[in-house]
Amino acid sequence: MFQGFSDATIDFMWGIRFNNERTWFQAHKEEYLTHFYQPMKELSLEVFDAFQARHAVPGLCCKVSRIYRDARRLHGRGPYKDHLWWSMERPGEESFSARPVFWFELEPEGWSTGLGYYSATPATMARFRARLDRDPKTFAALARKLEKQDRFTLQGEDYKRPKGTPALPILEPWYNKRSFSLIHEEQHGPILRSHELVDELLEGFSFLLPFYEYFVSLDGDPAPNA
Repeated sequence: MFQGFSDATIDFMWGIRFNNERTWFQAHKEEYLTHFYQPMKELSLEVFDAFQARHAVPGLCCKVSRIYRDARRLHGRGPYKDHLWWSMERPGEESFSARPVFWFELEPEGWSTGLGYYSATPATMARFRARLDRDPKTFAALARKLEKQDRFTLQGEDYKRPKGTPALPILEPWYNKRSFSLIHEEQHGPILRSHELVDELLEGFSFLLPFYEYFVSLDGDPAPNA
């Protein structure tokens, strides 16, 4: 059972950020496993099991990230990440970045959770706009639901050249996004160190589930130019 992260978790993240090399990591590997990876794994499994017991979402799996960076993509950075995340997602042939995922991420400065795409494909976003054009009211109801709460905010880069104008004003923040996430961010605080984090994430993911179901269904839509 998840019992919370600790000061040792935070200390390790800052330590690997400023000592990002193999010798330091090997000397502190047990701290990583005990205070960072293990509680992250416990948190992911407990939230995932409770979420599935409540909602039974088909095809979801739970994944915890690795601390090791891909050696092909270091780009001058050290071989280790100073943060970890776990996700609930539906496996597919395409990259995880192109699929909608629920996530929790812990960094030296704070933590975040939410739902979205790391990098939605242009085809996905074209299907999204086409559906908004065909049926603006269905997603408008979700957009209003988001506006009525203060936990999650819409983030994402817009196209430099707008793709068009939606039928309803409430859809304007969504219509010209290249990709997007519904995200909640916090600095480290008491909830991070307690079992209450499980309930916090479970309630947040339950709120986001209708958005996930909408996004994950987009791949079944015909290509807009077909």
